[in-house]
Amino acid sequence: MYVEQIMTMLGLSDLQFALAVIGLLILISVAFLNFKYSRARRKAKEALFSSDERIAREPTFGPGFADADSAEPNLSFSQSDMVAAPDKFVIDPRIDCVITLRFDQGISGAEILEEIQSWSDLQAPAKAKWICEGLKTNHEAGDEWEELNPEATYSELQLAIQLASRRGAIGVLELSDFCSRAQALADTLGSQIDMPSVNTMLEHAKELDAMAAESDIQLSINVLFDEPCPWGNFDALMRLRGFRLARNGRQYEFYSNGRLIFNSADLDPNQPVKQITLLLEVPLVAHEERAFERMLGEGVEIAQAAHGRIVDDNGINLSEGAVISIRQHLDVLYANLEKSGISAGSSAASRLFS
Repeated sequence: MYVEQIMTMLGLSDLQFALAVIGLLILISVAFLNFKYSRARRKAKEALFSSDERIAREPTFGPGFADADSAEPNLSFSQSDMVAAPDKFVIDPRIDCVITLRFDQGISGAEILEEIQSWSDLQAPAKAKWICEGLKTNHEAGDEWEELNPEATYSELQLAIQLASRRGAIGVLELSDFCSRAQALADTLGSQIDMPSVNTMLEHAKELDAMAAESDIQLSINVLFDEPCPWGNFDALMRLRGFRLARNGRQYEFYSNGRLIFNSADLDPNQPVKQITLLLEVPLVAHEERAFERMLGEGVEIAQAAHGRIVDDNGINLSEGAVISIRQHLDVLYANLEKSGISAGSSAASRLFS
């Protein structure tokens, strides 16, 4: 009743009154967010600032390998972190929302870093990764964007946040918060800002996530031994084949050119080995490495040396037809990744599939 009296006094219709209430709520929300950001920034300024920082032969299918009744290969999606992404990243417009700040006069890296200290909450494990790079004042042609150095002076700044990963596409609130922080930073530093549309970036994030979901494939090769293999003998065989025992002492890893190509599933070093499963995260390894062929070749060699056979996940001998099917799937996968501009094994793929 009281509300109706107010509406009558102000001459407002039901719709006008509702819109007025919604507008008031939005203003309160914006004021609260600005207060929260300002408070966090003040705390950051009070803190002390510091800044440190064998190509395998083509496999042959010997006795015990092929089975005409073998099932089709099992291609499974994986959330594994077999290949760890590096701690430092370079901004990549293919997978990042990039915001550029331009300064009329050079600003020191120390001043910029001081202003963004309160952004550390964006680096929580559940959040998307964000990156900051600067272009030095009086830079020459060919100079590249670099990680901020507190001793250097910069004329331009790039802020970026990753749009998608194995955790999914970035959310609207997280992206909006990042853009709001970038705008506040531009206001504080008195810079021009070039910022893409939030809606455009959200659409790009969804497209990236859909592409990643279709391409995030893990391949496995299972070697089943006729008799359990003592751990000592098995370890000697794996090392002879060029595998390294992982730090956890339960997995074997195969490297090429200093990069992990594939590894084994967990094993119990206190028990004889009855089966070994080799795992390949397809989008994380470059096509040129011929990772599947090499993994399959190693599986064949291990099976022949330890009296075993290669089987699918159901224990059925893997057939040549199944292998051909896998190769066809891989050709399509690699082609799709190339078409998307994010080739397998690239730094962008390492970030997207992490």
